[in-house]
Amino acid sequence: MSRHLSRSLLALGLATALPAFAQSHDAHAGHDMAAPAKAPVDHSKMDHSKMDHSSMNHGAMDHSQMDHSTMDHSAMGHEMPLPAPSEPREPIPVPTDADRAAAFPPIDHGAMQHAPEINSLLLIDRLEHWDGRNGNGQAWEATGWIGGNINRLWLRSDGERSGSRTESSSLEALYGRSVSPWWDVLVGVRQDFRPADSRTWAALGIQGLAPYKFESSATLYFGAGGQVLAKAEVEYEVLLTNRLILQPVVEATLAAKDEPEYGIGRGLNKVETGLRLRYEFSRRFAPYIGISHERSFGDAADAAGDHARDTRWVAGVRMWF
Repeated sequence: MSRHLSRSLLALGLATALPAFAQSHDAHAGHDMAAPAKAPVDHSKMDHSKMDHSSMNHGAMDHSQMDHSTMDHSAMGHEMPLPAPSEPREPIPVPTDADRAAAFPPIDHGAMQHAPEINSLLLIDRLEHWDGRNGNGQAWEATGWIGGNINRLWLRSDGERSGSRTESSSLEALYGRSVSPWWDVLVGVRQDFRPADSRTWAALGIQGLAPYKFESSATLYFGAGGQVLAKAEVEYEVLLTNRLILQPVVEATLAAKDEPEYGIGRGLNKVETGLRLRYEFSRRFAPYIGISHERSFGDAADAAGDHARDTRWVAGVRMWF
Protein backbone atom coordinates (compact mmCIF):
# COMPACT_ATOMS: atom_id res chain seq x y z
CA MET A 1 0.00 0.00 0.00
CA SER A 2 2.84 2.31 0.78
CA ARG A 3 4.70 1.39 -2.43
CA HIS A 4 1.59 2.05 -4.48
CA LEU A 5 1.19 5.42 -2.79
CA SER A 6 4.74 6.43 -3.56
CA ARG A 7 4.35 5.73 -7.28
CA SER A 8 1.17 7.74 -7.41
CA LEU A 9 2.81 10.74 -5.80
CA LEU A 10 5.77 10.60 -8.24
CA ALA A 11 3.48 10.49 -11.25
CA LEU A 12 1.55 13.44 -9.90
CA GLY A 13 4.75 15.51 -9.44
CA LEU A 14 5.99 14.84 -12.97
CA ALA A 15 2.66 15.83 -14.43
CA THR A 16 2.82 19.10 -12.52
CA ALA A 17 6.44 19.95 -13.55
CA LEU A 18 6.24 19.19 -17.33
CA PRO A 19 4.12 22.24 -18.37
CA ALA A 20 6.44 24.65 -16.59
CA PHE A 21 9.51 23.11 -18.19
CA ALA A 22 7.92 23.32 -21.65
CA GLN A 23 6.98 26.98 -21.10
CA SER A 24 10.53 27.92 -20.22
CA HIS A 25 11.86 26.38 -23.43
CA ASP A 26 9.20 28.12 -25.54
CA ALA A 27 10.30 31.47 -24.13
CA HIS A 28 13.87 30.82 -25.12
CA ALA A 29 12.75 29.78 -28.64
CA GLY A 30 11.40 33.33 -29.27
CA HIS A 31 14.94 34.68 -29.11
CA ASP A 32 17.39 33.99 -32.04
CA MET A 33 20.32 32.63 -30.16
CA ALA A 34 22.38 32.06 -33.33
CA ALA A 35 21.80 35.59 -34.80
CA PRO A 36 21.78 38.24 -32.07
CA ALA A 37 20.58 41.72 -33.11
CA LYS A 38 23.29 44.19 -34.22
CA ALA A 39 23.38 47.94 -34.05
CA PRO A 40 23.81 49.86 -37.40
CA VAL A 41 27.46 50.68 -38.28
CA ASP A 42 28.53 54.21 -39.44
CA HIS A 43 31.14 53.55 -42.15
CA SER A 44 31.86 57.27 -42.64
CA LYS A 45 33.74 57.24 -39.29
CA MET A 46 35.93 54.30 -40.17
CA ASP A 47 39.59 54.80 -41.13
CA HIS A 48 39.70 52.83 -44.38
CA SER A 49 43.39 53.68 -44.92
CA LYS A 50 44.35 51.20 -42.16
CA MET A 51 42.19 48.36 -43.48
CA ASP A 52 43.77 45.45 -45.36
CA HIS A 53 41.49 45.28 -48.41
CA SER A 54 43.72 42.69 -50.07
CA SER A 55 42.36 40.00 -47.72
CA MET A 56 38.70 40.84 -48.43
CA ASN A 57 36.62 38.59 -50.68
CA HIS A 58 35.27 41.17 -53.16
CA GLY A 59 33.64 38.45 -55.26
CA ALA A 60 31.09 37.82 -52.51
CA MET A 61 30.18 41.49 -52.15
CA ASP A 62 26.98 42.82 -53.68
CA HIS A 63 28.29 45.94 -55.50
CA SER A 64 24.87 46.64 -57.04
CA GLN A 65 23.71 48.05 -53.70
CA MET A 66 26.60 50.55 -53.45
CA ASP A 67 26.07 54.28 -54.01
CA HIS A 68 28.83 55.10 -56.51
CA SER A 69 27.86 58.78 -56.73
CA THR A 70 29.44 59.43 -53.33
CA MET A 71 32.70 57.65 -54.10
CA ASP A 72 35.92 59.57 -54.93
CA HIS A 73 37.13 57.65 -57.99
CA SER A 74 40.04 60.08 -58.55
CA ALA A 75 41.76 58.70 -55.45
CA MET A 76 41.38 55.08 -56.49
CA GLY A 77 44.37 53.36 -58.06
CA HIS A 78 43.02 51.99 -61.36
CA GLU A 79 46.46 51.47 -62.89
CA MET A 80 46.74 48.02 -64.34
CA PRO A 81 50.09 46.36 -64.92
CA LEU A 82 51.09 46.23 -68.59
CA PRO A 83 51.66 42.83 -70.09
CA ALA A 84 55.25 41.84 -70.48
CA PRO A 85 56.55 42.38 -74.06
CA SER A 86 56.53 39.22 -76.04
CA GLU A 87 59.61 38.11 -77.84
CA PRO A 88 59.52 38.27 -81.69
CA ARG A 89 58.98 35.01 -83.46
CA GLU A 90 62.27 35.48 -85.29
CA PRO A 91 65.04 37.27 -83.37
CA ILE A 92 66.41 40.45 -84.99
CA PRO A 93 69.99 39.87 -86.04
CA VAL A 94 72.70 42.21 -84.83
CA PRO A 95 73.77 44.68 -87.61
CA THR A 96 77.12 43.86 -89.13
CA ASP A 97 79.70 46.07 -90.84
CA ALA A 98 78.43 44.81 -94.21
CA ASP A 99 74.88 45.92 -93.33
CA ARG A 100 76.08 49.37 -92.33
CA ALA A 101 78.13 49.73 -95.52
CA ALA A 102 75.10 48.78 -97.64
CA ALA A 103 72.84 51.27 -95.81
CA PHE A 104 75.34 54.16 -95.96
CA PRO A 105 77.41 53.87 -99.15
CA PRO A 106 80.30 56.32 -99.60
CA ILE A 107 79.32 59.59 -101.30
CA ASP A 108 81.08 60.47 -104.53
CA HIS A 109 81.16 64.26 -104.37
CA GLY A 110 82.65 64.45 -107.82
CA ALA A 111 79.55 62.82 -109.32
CA MET A 112 77.12 65.29 -107.70
CA GLN A 113 75.63 68.00 -109.92
CA HIS A 114 75.85 71.49 -108.45
CA ALA A 115 74.21 74.62 -109.81
CA PRO A 116 76.62 76.62 -111.96
CA GLU A 117 78.16 79.62 -110.27
CA ILE A 118 77.79 81.72 -113.43
CA ASN A 119 74.34 82.23 -114.97
CA SER A 120 72.98 84.50 -117.69
CA LEU A 121 69.72 85.88 -119.06
CA LEU A 122 68.72 87.88 -122.13
CA LEU A 123 65.25 89.45 -121.98
CA ILE A 124 63.81 91.25 -125.01
CA ASP A 125 61.04 93.04 -123.21
CA ARG A 126 59.77 94.93 -126.27
CA LEU A 127 60.27 94.17 -129.92
CA GLU A 128 57.35 95.93 -131.54
CA HIS A 129 55.89 97.75 -134.48
CA TRP A 130 54.02 100.96 -133.74
CA ASP A 131 51.52 103.04 -135.70
CA GLY A 132 50.83 106.61 -134.55
CA ARG A 133 49.47 109.94 -135.66
CA ASN A 134 52.87 111.03 -136.99
CA GLY A 135 53.77 107.86 -138.81
CA ASN A 136 54.86 104.35 -137.97
CA GLY A 137 58.05 102.58 -137.07
CA GLN A 138 59.73 100.01 -134.83
CA ALA A 139 61.05 100.07 -131.27
CA TRP A 140 63.00 97.78 -128.98
CA GLU A 141 64.03 97.47 -125.35
CA ALA A 142 66.25 94.67 -124.08
CA THR A 143 68.07 93.73 -120.88
CA GLY A 144 70.66 91.05 -120.22
CA TRP A 145 73.00 89.98 -117.45
CA ILE A 146 75.71 87.46 -116.70
CA GLY A 147 77.20 86.56 -113.32
CA GLY A 148 76.32 85.05 -109.96
CA ASN A 149 73.77 85.83 -107.28
CA ILE A 150 75.65 88.87 -105.91
CA ASN A 151 77.80 90.32 -108.68
CA ARG A 152 76.62 90.67 -112.28
CA LEU A 153 77.41 92.43 -115.52
CA TRP A 154 74.28 94.12 -116.88
CA LEU A 155 73.64 95.15 -120.49
CA ARG A 156 70.71 97.38 -121.44
CA SER A 157 69.67 98.72 -124.83
CA ASP A 158 66.71 100.66 -126.26
CA GLY A 159 65.99 102.50 -129.45
CA GLU A 160 63.50 103.52 -132.10
CA ARG A 161 63.28 103.61 -135.87
CA SER A 162 60.96 105.66 -138.10
CA GLY A 163 60.94 106.29 -141.83
CA SER A 164 63.63 103.65 -142.41
CA ARG A 165 66.11 105.45 -140.22
CA THR A 166 67.21 105.12 -136.58
CA GLU A 167 65.87 108.02 -134.55
CA SER A 168 67.50 107.03 -131.24
CA SER A 169 69.55 104.17 -129.80
CA SER A 170 71.70 103.55 -126.73
CA LEU A 171 73.70 100.79 -125.08
CA GLU A 172 74.60 100.52 -121.38
CA ALA A 173 77.21 98.33 -119.67
CA LEU A 174 76.82 98.29 -115.89
CA TYR A 175 78.28 96.47 -112.92
CA GLY A 176 75.50 95.41 -110.57
CA ARG A 177 75.78 94.27 -106.98
CA SER A 178 72.93 92.88 -104.92
CA VAL A 179 72.42 94.91 -101.73
CA SER A 180 69.26 93.07 -100.60
CA PRO A 181 67.18 90.15 -101.81
CA TRP A 182 65.17 92.55 -103.98
CA TRP A 183 67.50 95.39 -105.03
CA ASP A 184 70.68 95.89 -107.06
CA VAL A 185 72.94 98.92 -107.24
CA LEU A 186 74.33 99.66 -110.71
CA VAL A 187 77.32 101.66 -111.89
CA GLY A 188 78.78 101.86 -115.39
CA VAL A 189 78.64 103.72 -118.71
CA ARG A 190 76.06 104.51 -121.35
CA GLN A 191 76.73 105.18 -125.00
CA ASP A 192 74.20 107.12 -127.14
CA PHE A 193 74.37 106.66 -130.92
CA ARG A 194 71.41 108.83 -131.88
CA PRO A 195 69.68 111.34 -132.24
CA ALA A 196 72.81 113.46 -132.62
CA ASP A 197 76.50 112.63 -132.49
CA SER A 198 77.61 109.80 -130.25
CA ARG A 199 77.75 110.72 -126.59
CA THR A 200 79.08 108.92 -123.50
CA TRP A 201 77.59 109.07 -120.03
CA ALA A 202 78.59 107.78 -116.60
CA ALA A 203 75.68 105.92 -115.03
CA LEU A 204 74.67 105.28 -111.42
CA GLY A 205 71.37 103.71 -110.48
CA ILE A 206 69.26 101.21 -108.61
CA GLN A 207 66.73 98.63 -109.76
CA GLY A 208 64.60 95.95 -108.17
CA LEU A 209 61.20 94.89 -106.96
CA ALA A 210 59.35 97.49 -104.89
CA PRO A 211 56.59 96.53 -102.41
CA TYR A 212 53.45 95.11 -104.05
CA LYS A 213 55.63 93.72 -106.89
CA PHE A 214 56.31 96.92 -108.80
CA GLU A 215 59.33 96.49 -111.08
CA SER A 216 61.23 99.74 -110.61
CA SER A 217 64.44 101.35 -111.82
CA ALA A 218 66.00 104.80 -111.44
CA THR A 219 69.29 105.88 -113.04
CA LEU A 220 71.35 109.08 -113.09
CA TYR A 221 73.49 109.83 -116.17
CA PHE A 222 76.38 112.30 -115.94
CA GLY A 223 77.50 113.77 -119.29
CA ALA A 224 79.95 116.30 -120.62
CA GLY A 225 79.40 119.97 -119.83
CA GLY A 226 77.82 119.21 -116.46
CA GLN A 227 74.67 117.75 -117.92
CA VAL A 228 72.74 115.32 -115.70
CA LEU A 229 69.84 113.18 -116.85
CA ALA A 230 67.52 111.20 -114.59
CA LYS A 231 65.42 108.37 -115.91
CA ALA A 232 62.83 106.42 -113.88
CA GLU A 233 60.59 103.56 -114.92
CA VAL A 234 57.87 101.60 -113.09
CA GLU A 235 55.91 98.66 -114.47
CA TYR A 236 53.47 96.16 -113.05
CA GLU A 237 52.04 92.83 -114.19
CA VAL A 238 48.35 92.00 -113.73
CA LEU A 239 47.69 88.28 -114.15
CA LEU A 240 44.24 88.01 -115.75
CA THR A 241 44.92 84.28 -116.14
CA ASN A 242 48.07 82.20 -115.80
CA ARG A 243 48.95 83.06 -119.41
CA LEU A 244 47.09 86.31 -120.16
CA ILE A 245 48.96 89.22 -118.55
CA LEU A 246 48.27 92.96 -118.63
CA GLN A 247 51.36 95.16 -118.18
CA PRO A 248 51.04 98.91 -117.49
CA VAL A 249 54.25 100.98 -117.58
CA VAL A 250 55.23 104.59 -116.81
CA GLU A 251 58.57 106.16 -117.78
CA ALA A 252 59.81 109.70 -117.17
CA THR A 253 63.01 111.61 -118.14
CA LEU A 254 64.37 114.80 -116.52
CA ALA A 255 67.39 116.98 -117.33
CA ALA A 256 69.46 119.53 -115.42
CA LYS A 257 70.35 121.78 -118.38
CA ASP A 258 69.02 122.87 -121.76
CA GLU A 259 70.68 121.30 -124.80
CA PRO A 260 68.65 122.20 -127.92
CA GLU A 261 71.07 120.39 -130.23
CA TYR A 262 70.15 117.13 -128.50
CA GLY A 263 66.46 117.97 -128.10
CA ILE A 264 66.87 118.21 -124.32
CA GLY A 265 65.20 120.88 -122.18
CA ARG A 266 65.68 121.70 -118.53
CA GLY A 267 63.30 119.97 -116.12
CA LEU A 268 60.81 117.32 -117.13
CA ASN A 269 61.54 116.31 -120.71
CA LYS A 270 59.25 113.42 -121.60
CA VAL A 271 56.69 111.06 -120.06
CA GLU A 272 55.66 107.83 -121.69
CA THR A 273 52.79 105.61 -120.52
CA GLY A 274 51.80 102.30 -121.99
CA LEU A 275 49.44 99.40 -121.59
CA ARG A 276 50.30 96.04 -123.17
CA LEU A 277 48.35 92.79 -123.10
CA ARG A 278 50.38 89.65 -123.81
CA TYR A 279 49.64 85.96 -124.05
CA GLU A 280 52.40 83.62 -122.89
CA PHE A 281 52.42 80.50 -125.05
CA SER A 282 55.39 79.74 -122.83
CA ARG A 283 57.32 81.84 -120.33
CA ARG A 284 59.94 82.37 -123.01
CA PHE A 285 57.64 83.56 -125.80
CA ALA A 286 54.68 85.91 -125.58
CA PRO A 287 53.14 88.07 -128.35
CA TYR A 288 51.32 91.23 -127.25
CA ILE A 289 49.21 94.16 -128.38
CA GLY A 290 48.77 97.51 -126.69
CA ILE A 291 48.72 101.27 -126.72
CA SER A 292 51.25 103.90 -125.64
CA HIS A 293 51.23 107.65 -125.27
CA GLU A 294 54.26 109.98 -125.35
CA ARG A 295 54.38 113.64 -124.40
CA SER A 296 57.26 116.11 -124.25
CA PHE A 297 57.37 119.18 -121.99
CA GLY A 298 59.03 122.60 -121.96
CA ASP A 299 61.96 123.20 -124.28
CA ALA A 300 61.94 119.53 -125.24
CA ALA A 301 58.40 119.97 -126.58
CA ASP A 302 59.51 123.03 -128.58
CA ALA A 303 62.38 121.04 -130.08
CA ALA A 304 60.08 118.11 -130.94
CA GLY A 305 57.52 120.32 -132.74
CA ASP A 306 54.64 118.23 -134.11
CA HIS A 307 56.06 115.13 -132.41
CA ALA A 308 55.64 116.59 -128.91
CA ARG A 309 52.55 114.41 -128.36
CA ASP A 310 51.73 111.11 -129.96
CA THR A 311 49.47 108.13 -129.27
CA ARG A 312 50.52 104.83 -130.80
CA TRP A 313 49.06 101.38 -131.27
CA VAL A 314 51.66 98.71 -130.80
CA ALA A 315 52.03 95.00 -131.55
CA GLY A 316 55.09 92.93 -130.81
CA VAL A 317 56.63 90.01 -129.01
CA ARG A 318 58.34 89.50 -125.67
CA MET A 319 60.89 86.69 -125.29
CA TRP A 320 63.84 85.65 -123.20
CA PHE A 321 66.74 83.22 -123.48
